[in-house]
Amino acid sequence: MSISKTDATAKEKAATQSSERKTLDLALSAINKQYGDGTLMRMGDATKMTVSTVSTGSVAIDLALGVGGLPRGRIVEIFGPESSGKTTLCLSIIAEIQRQGGNAVFVDVEHALDPATPRLSAST
Repeated sequence: MSISKTDATAKEKAATQSSERKTLDLALSAINKQYGDGTLMRMGDATKMTVSTVSTGSVAIDLALGVGGLPRGRIVEIFGPESSGKTTLCLSIIAEIQRQGGNAVFVDVEHALDPATPRLSAST
């Protein structure tokens, strides 16, 4: 009797998991339909995602990031200690974006940017 009871419990569990999976699939489908494919996905479903990137201006950093630069159209935060090159890196990235006809925003929370410096380097 215990074997048939175990079989019944296993079948009930499988049926419940199947029902939960169908419900989740419907929810994911509805959200992706409303907001666009790829809005939500299960981990492991997408084997490769193509990401458009913009170069940082540093080959070493682009290689270290693994995709050849920073992802285009995403918010990127760059942080580090004083005098570590954050502003220089940001201005290099912004210059690359502008070369490609794009727009970028630089938020200087340290109030360290000298407004004259970018104008001088832009003319070279």
